[in-house]
Amino acid sequence: MSEVLSQNEIDALLQALSSGEVDVKEIQEVENSTKIRKYDFRNPQKIAKDQLRTLEIIHENFGRLFQTFLSGYLRTPVKISILTVDQFAYSEFSNAISNPAFLSIIDFKPLNGQILMDISTNVVYAMLDRLLGGDGTEKQEVRAFTEIELSLLDNMMIKVMPLIQEAWGNVLQLNPRLDKIEVNPQFAQIVPPNETIALVTMNIEVGS
Repeated sequence: MSEVLSQNEIDALLQALSSGEVDVKEIQEVENSTKIRKYDFRNPQKIAKDQLRTLEIIHENFGRLFQTFLSGYLRTPVKISILTVDQFAYSEFSNAISNPAFLSIIDFKPLNGQILMDISTNVVYAMLDRLLGGDGTEKQEVRAFTEIELSLLDNMMIKVMPLIQEAWGNVLQLNPRLDKIEVNPQFAQIVPPNETIALVTMNIEVGS
């Protein structure tokens, strides 16, 4: 519904037009400018770009710390780099996770909620091979993890928690804690499927 101008406002507008203070073309351009912006309801953009950039800086720092830790822990060269930092609906992310998976669910106190760290099973098999005396190069078939393997991985991820804390140190004093390790993506629903999440994708190279 259009706003109705009072007589005084009409007189003031006519006077501004006649004196040149207001340009008729500018008024027409404002009226003709588009007031509709495209919005994708399947992938709502709730996280600001500067916040995503901050997450990228934090995880670049975490990548360096994690790289140094894994190189010593696995006794082999490890390279880690950031690939992408973006936002998606949680369902898009969870649907792309393989089964079985290696998912670390981490409490992010004092922040509410949890984060999910998904490490590719190919990388995890290479890590396990190194931890159990192998060279980490033998290709393994996709299979369920044994109790011994899960225990080894659980111990490793507990040691990663201080690295997360250090990486976030310049932004927030966190106290991350490994809640549990899950191998079935269906049991790792930490937020509703349509909730927007920040997704940080990293590349890990273990040995060759």
